[in-house]
Amino acid sequence: MITSSAHPLSIEARREEVPGRWLWTVKWLLALPHVLVLTVLWAVFALLTVVAGASILVSGRYPRALFDVNVGVLRWTWRVGHYSYLSLGTDRYPPFSLRATDHPASLDVAYPTRLSRPLVLVKWLLAVPHLLIVGILLGSVSRFGPTSPAVFTGGLLGVLVLVAGIHLTVVRRYPAGLFDLVIGLDRWAFRVLVYVALMTDVYPPFRLDQGGCEPPPAAPATGETPALVAGGTS
Repeated sequence: MITSSAHPLSIEARREEVPGRWLWTVKWLLALPHVLVLTVLWAVFALLTVVAGASILVSGRYPRALFDVNVGVLRWTWRVGHYSYLSLGTDRYPPFSLRATDHPASLDVAYPTRLSRPLVLVKWLLAVPHLLIVGILLGSVSRFGPTSPAVFTGGLLGVLVLVAGIHLTVVRRYPAGLFDLVIGLDRWAFRVLVYVALMTDVYPPFRLDQGGCEPPPAAPATGETPALVAGGTS
């Protein structure tokens, strides 16, 4: 199977023109109803991913109904993240919906007509280099001893979002360059997620695509053979 340089995941976001000065400090509380719902939805997401994996092993296809539900969970998660602490990019409250809306944060994943059956068993292993990077970007939960409590270690993204929040408080403006970088880091993490969740065979690029809009697909150079999707199809 041949693919263009455009990734199957499309994740975009618009920046608030005049954000609230202090609202970001209480968004953890305002987003709590969404967090409670998403806790349930992510349990469903995990279950559907297991069912889809079994289906791919047998038929090479991801059941469309399950795919659409899981895309909806990702879409909902991204809207809440853009409102809260994945970017602080908008003060517009996210809707309680799995469907695409006119919210400043949007996400979609192109449906794959065929998926590699062998890759289902090893995607988690192939994604280890990316998972290590994402751990640095987003932070991780660590234990310093067998009896010590779990401690969350904040990542680069959290530091940048905190800087953005402080900047909002001081000058009520979100620096465009900082916003583009934050969205680029979010885009990287979500690309890894859809790969590990078996929703695509396209291996995430080691590339930071910054900005609120997806980069346009780059045309291959003259005489260049397009890259093959990792693993191909079976």
